[in-house]
Amino acid sequence: MDWNQKPYHSLDYELKRRFGRKIYKLSLDGGMTCPNRDGTLGNRGCIFCSSGGSGDFAAKACPDVWEQIEAAKARVRRKMPPGSSGATIAPGSNGATIAPGSNGETIAPRSSGATIAPESRGNAGTASECNASANTAPESRAATPPSYIAYFQSYTNTYAPLPRLRSLFERAVSHPDVALLSVATRPDCLPDETVSLLAGLNHRKPVWVELGLQTVHEDTARFIRRGYGFPVFEDACRRLKAAGITVVVHVILGLPGEDRERMLETITRMADFSRAGLIDGIKLQLLHVLKGTDLADYYQNHPFPIFSMEEYIDFLIDCAELLPPELVIHRLTGDGPKSLLVAPSWSGNKRLVLNTLARRFKERNTWQGRLS
Repeated sequence: MDWNQKPYHSLDYELKRRFGRKIYKLSLDGGMTCPNRDGTLGNRGCIFCSSGGSGDFAAKACPDVWEQIEAAKARVRRKMPPGSSGATIAPGSNGATIAPGSNGETIAPRSSGATIAPESRGNAGTASECNASANTAPESRAATPPSYIAYFQSYTNTYAPLPRLRSLFERAVSHPDVALLSVATRPDCLPDETVSLLAGLNHRKPVWVELGLQTVHEDTARFIRRGYGFPVFEDACRRLKAAGITVVVHVILGLPGEDRERMLETITRMADFSRAGLIDGIKLQLLHVLKGTDLADYYQNHPFPIFSMEEYIDFLIDCAELLPPELVIHRLTGDGPKSLLVAPSWSGNKRLVLNTLARRFKERNTWQGRLS
């Protein structure tokens, strides 16, 4: 099969098919925390999670999210090749998506009347950052159709009282340059009223919810301090799909204690979820060991196997062969901040990784879904 000369169903292909043009992702910070950090379930986050809450490339939070959107657009434009007329891909992106979204950490048993009251992280953008972006007017709609995804990436982006979420997300989707809203969160932070809010916004502009699962194995989930059981994830998928919302799942490849067989069990289970209509997209994230995380301490004291580039690329292709062709692959690798990266060092050269992946697909004469 062929998705615009790629052997897999990439997000870039899907967005161009749906919108008829290139769509770029803006990584945003909703100013929230998560129950694995504010003391509800813990205070150190998932074992692999950096202090940026998996949003190390996100624009800083501003009092008005339009200001943050303009700041993120400016960052994107600075990475444009000379002569480009649109925007470019946010840091960490590979033409499919940007750096990892939700941490996928915690559980607080769902109830339709749940009240969430997180603490503010207090990491809003500086006055100069926000004021500078505020002086940049949105591009004229007559010249340019909306071409950006407002991607709330940092921490858990539904972990706030409903009025705050409504104000934040309604303001984001009202921006004329925003074509789509994407919200990274945890399945245990989706009370029914939040799902209803997102469903309503989905009638105005498309809404995606990205859920940090990482693994289907409960022992690994406990080790990484994910904080919720697999049934919570399944329940969230079912409620989101019943509300008509696109669901994207995050999976990490290379977690300690997970061999090839266990990782493929996660991939096979997600393939089953896709065929059942419970998920629409998947992000396959290479495990990064980052400075300042508990995973880095564990790696130093208890070294565990890390993929070589060749091993990872061949395993990625094995995964793609098992995934149904209709499932959109939002990411195949990802990259962490180079200043924080402990291992694997090769992952910082994204161009080499993606070029080698394309060549290896050809050498193996295979494609997504060949074994599904």
